[in-house]
Amino acid sequence: MLEQRRLGRTGHMSSVVTFGAAALGRVDQVTADAAVELALEAGVNHFDVAPSYGEAELRLGPWMASIRDDIFLNCKTNKRTRAEATEELHRSLDRLQTDHLDLYQLHSVGKRGDMEACLGPGGALEALVEAREQGLTRYLGITGHTHDAPSTMSEALRRFDFDTVMFPLNFVLWSLPDFRRDAQGLLDLCAERDMGVHIIKTAARGPWGDQPRTHSTWYQPFDDQEHVSRAVAFNLSRPGITTLCSSGDVDILRLFIRAAEQATPLSATAEQDLLAQAGDYSTPFVGAMA
Repeated sequence: MLEQRRLGRTGHMSSVVTFGAAALGRVDQVTADAAVELALEAGVNHFDVAPSYGEAELRLGPWMASIRDDIFLNCKTNKRTRAEATEELHRSLDRLQTDHLDLYQLHSVGKRGDMEACLGPGGALEALVEAREQGLTRYLGITGHTHDAPSTMSEALRRFDFDTVMFPLNFVLWSLPDFRRDAQGLLDLCAERDMGVHIIKTAARGPWGDQPRTHSTWYQPFDDQEHVSRAVAFNLSRPGITTLCSSGDVDILRLFIRAAEQATPLSATAEQDLLAQAGDYSTPFVGAMA
């Protein structure tokens, strides 16, 4: 079974793999059911979904009657105003067939302009705070997907006391000095605040470019066990990280789970060897949603 780690001040013991429901956005219910069953059998108890992930909310909805009390459920909004975010929240609850979330997050707040819109007067943050007051969610979080997301989120945390953050990290990005500085700064701030840390794009290899898209991810993923295992082990070796969202493709889910089940902390030598290979891959494009 998968290791569990404490999701910061929420106190939830989250599996180190969060089910990235972006993988369900373009599949039928039978395929979605098989993926959810695989995750549950491995001990995944943390699910992440968003209305921008195609039909993902609808694919998860039928499961809520049987698993809602046993999982930690994240949802998000990429709306920037209070009114729009409130409307989207209620739509998500209807589609997910539940009356509450565990965590509701501002989605894709990587740029300063998005942060200002969300946190300013009449912004989406007001909808999140209201939802918490109404019991529609227990905790509030913020996510970002761009290279400058760590620095933007560090600034957002100085303005509002979020419970969790979600941002991209992998060994290729970690090899970039500026990104590494900002990401480590955010991790340090989260540790100081006792915040939960979700990581996305663990197994991102690089942008698709002109290559045929063989997976449903917005980026080209690693899709063999060796590379996925090394990428997962690298991220799980970073102090302060709670859980990794699985890749947004059902075919990679089994590889991702197996990698987490078998992961052991990397030695300093193994880590340096992996970082030395980062130049063999394109810098992952992290501007997409998942």
